[in-house]
Amino acid sequence: MKASMMLSLIGYLVVPSDTYILGRCTVAKKLYDGGLSYFEGYSLENWVCLAYFESKFNPSAVYENMQRGYTGYGLFQIRDSDWCDHGMNLCAVSCSALLNPDLKETIECVKKIVKQKEGMRAWPTWSQNCQLSDSLARWLDGCKL
Repeated sequence: MKASMMLSLIGYLVVPSDTYILGRCTVAKKLYDGGLSYFEGYSLENWVCLAYFESKFNPSAVYENMQRGYTGYGLFQIRDSDWCDHGMNLCAVSCSALLNPDLKETIECVKKIVKQKEGMRAWPTWSQNCQLSDSLARWLDGCKL
């Protein structure tokens, strides 16, 4: 019992101090204000679901996928190899701008991504966790938009 409590405490201590997790409704409001509700036919619930499964609502998340050769940035884990300045930069944005909790650059970039032929299938996590979900409404439950 003491060992598991100690490990939990250590886990809290090693979290970077600049980590800023947004609340579910805060994410929903920012995405709504950014024009993602039914953008390209995808409901706001889909976007909030995707943000959760990509970053757990952490706009400063950075994940290096060494096996596939890219790094994901921000709330939607946007790949540097295609979308920001470490790669082809199809969003014409710096990767570090995708870590801003105001989400403006992030939203503009995901709009470009979803306009591609794959739509939201560009994110395998959406296909696995959100696309066929019969409980998407829960992502906006209680949120004031």
